[in-house]
Amino acid sequence: MPSLRTVGQSGQISLGKKFAGRHVIVEEIEKGVWIIKVGEFIPDNERWLFTAEVENTLAEAFEWAKKNPPQETDLNQLEHHIRSLTS
Repeated sequence: MPSLRTVGQSGQISLGKKFAGRHVIVEEIEKGVWIIKVGEFIPDNERWLFTAEVENTLAEAFEWAKKNPPQETDLNQLEHHIRSLTS
């Protein structure tokens, strides 16, 4: 539902306290017409986590984890295995 807001002398518009501290994207689609979207945004240094390659790798890892539940490790057997690799 549309609401009337007044742009203050500093150029700011208040969206109300319920949006305090939230991130918004403001897109000017034509002169004097804006779209404001509230959302969570990905920092530039974390954007690589949301690539198709990483998503595929994670999907494969989750699938592997479903098929291979955790098991208790026999440390003696593991030590023997490691020693056999280094001999």
